[in-house]
Amino acid sequence: MKEAEMGIPHLFRCPISLDLLTDPVTLSTGQTYDRSSIEKWLNLGNQTCPVTMQKLQDSSMVPNHTLRHLIDQWLQTGHQTNNNHNRIIDPDPSIVALKHNLESHVSTLGIKIQTLETIQVLSDELPSRKSCLIQLGFFPLLLELLFGEAQGEFSQENLEFLEKALVCALKLIPHCNLRPLNILKEESKLEHFLVLFNQGTITVKKSLCQIVEAISSSLETEELCAVFGKNQTLLQGMVFLLDQNNLGTSEFGIKAVSALCSLESNRGNLVREGVAERLITYIMTAERHQRNVAPTAMTVVELLLGLESGKKAVIDHPNGVNALVKMVFRVSDHEGSESAVNALMILCSDSVQVREGVVCAGVLTQLLLLLQSQCSGRIKTKARRLLKLLRSMWHEDSTHYV
Repeated sequence: MKEAEMGIPHLFRCPISLDLLTDPVTLSTGQTYDRSSIEKWLNLGNQTCPVTMQKLQDSSMVPNHTLRHLIDQWLQTGHQTNNNHNRIIDPDPSIVALKHNLESHVSTLGIKIQTLETIQVLSDELPSRKSCLIQLGFFPLLLELLFGEAQGEFSQENLEFLEKALVCALKLIPHCNLRPLNILKEESKLEHFLVLFNQGTITVKKSLCQIVEAISSSLETEELCAVFGKNQTLLQGMVFLLDQNNLGTSEFGIKAVSALCSLESNRGNLVREGVAERLITYIMTAERHQRNVAPTAMTVVELLLGLESGKKAVIDHPNGVNALVKMVFRVSDHEGSESAVNALMILCSDSVQVREGVVCAGVLTQLLLLLQSQCSGRIKTKARRLLKLLRSMWHEDSTHYV
């Protein structure tokens, strides 16, 4: 065996998979396993510790942060896993040199920009290259470069560096543990994020919206998602993006808002900042802009209608009802139809005025077209329920007048 190769240390292996531990957790018996492996074991109905075979009185798992830290340190010294042979090999010296360029205080901004361009190319190449970038800690390094310190004046070269660093980070995100993003819970780093979001280029703003999407998609960053949802400056910045249809930012803003809506506690703040009204406006003008995200906008509106403040915002909007009716049936596709029907059910159940408004807006025709289309059976069932609701209440109103 070459001196450059060595086995994974025994303590760093999961006793079940025999692979390097990525999320070590300890059971009540004191044995540590990789979370995914022990969860599969328990989900199969096993009630014992795989190593000791002791019966588990308590199946809770405690994250082993100490071991995780030791493994991270070990990896950062330059070891890289080779999944095919389950060995550790020395990383590519050229990639180590790239990391040194980014970390060095001697490197000029121009050199760092060239380094980021090389990293971008490498991340698009073989998976092994991307794996090496991840194992060497490029993702947390990029986050530190982006948000670790104030950027000062945004020169053209500085902006170019930020744009390229964000592109590199976004290429690594789908393959990384997202815990490093939690540095944004630190007040100073969050402040730097907000400065970039409000003062950066359109490209920077779009990339930061994608960062918000990633944060909202992971349980590891759920607390950070809640922090973002409470930050008025960030929410106002997103509302601004929703208004900029001509700059092509609406799509990214809507996706970011949708991501934040995944956390129920964020929805009230989004309503207060005027998100519901902006989404209604977007839906009404979507044919002239990024029509493909109108269904996403409709889904967010449906979620916001779970709040009384959300209902009021939509009802009070001059085009609120019209926007929902419009999304019931679209010739091009049926995306958004289910959310539109759900939203109308919510509003029509509460208000005679809304029922009259949706009928005047042509919802009956829209529903009949939807029922004749190739949409799913589930959507058709909901459409029939809405028709039944409108017919029954229309009959009740007529009887009242007689």
